Amino acid sequence: MTQKANEIAALLAPTVSSLGLQLLGIEYLPSPGGAVVRLYIDLSEQDLAADPERMVSIEDCETVSREVSAQLDVEDPISGNYTLEVSSPGVDRPLFTLAQFDRFVGESAKVGLKLPQDGRRRMQGVIVAVRGDTVVLDVDGTQVEVSADNIDKARLVPDWAALGLAPTKPGKGKAGDGGKKAPARGNKTDGASGDASNDIHHHKPAADKPTPAE
Repeated sequence: MTQKANEIAALLAPTVSSLGLQLLGIEYLPSPGGAVVRLYIDLSEQDLAADPERMVSIEDCETVSREVSAQLDVEDPISGNYTLEVSSPGVDRPLFTLAQFDRFVGESAKVGLKLPQDGRRRMQGVIVAVRGDTVVLDVDGTQVEVSADNIDKARLVPDWAALGLAPTKPGKGKAGDGGKKAPARGNKTDGASGDASNDIHHHKPAADKPTPAE
């Protein structure tokens, strides 16, 4: 995460934790028209251990969005306009910390780098191990060590076939669509489909409180 994202995460993590959830990480995307602050939340470790099949609900996202919006109004760590998004991780969950990489050893991940390594800015491979401050990936049969400080973004790559969501072969779907991939589980409140998460949006106009997007 960027320094700004880390600052916001440190501010908001206790609030999310007080709601019985955990803050996985934050994406902070500044732009001239207003920043996007995207929170990824999950169930607490205790709840995950007790019921691995349980998932973050849209009600969880709404509760976190409401509480976090109020806190951001008071603390005001972000200058100017911003849009707050609260989302569950989905099957293609983002990875923010070494502990999260370690949890998913054996899974495939896409990793975007801040600086090129071996001529690459993006890598995809199986997470082999976490050693100190590095993540070891098996990329096309070669083990590559990536420093955590050089990771810009990372996300799991789901095994769609194992999930029963593999695209059909061309000609097996409706005429002209080349086959379709079934949407991953989850909902979005903005009407988009196929997203593997619950997603809540709040917008902060200048000098105004965030209000739920219609």
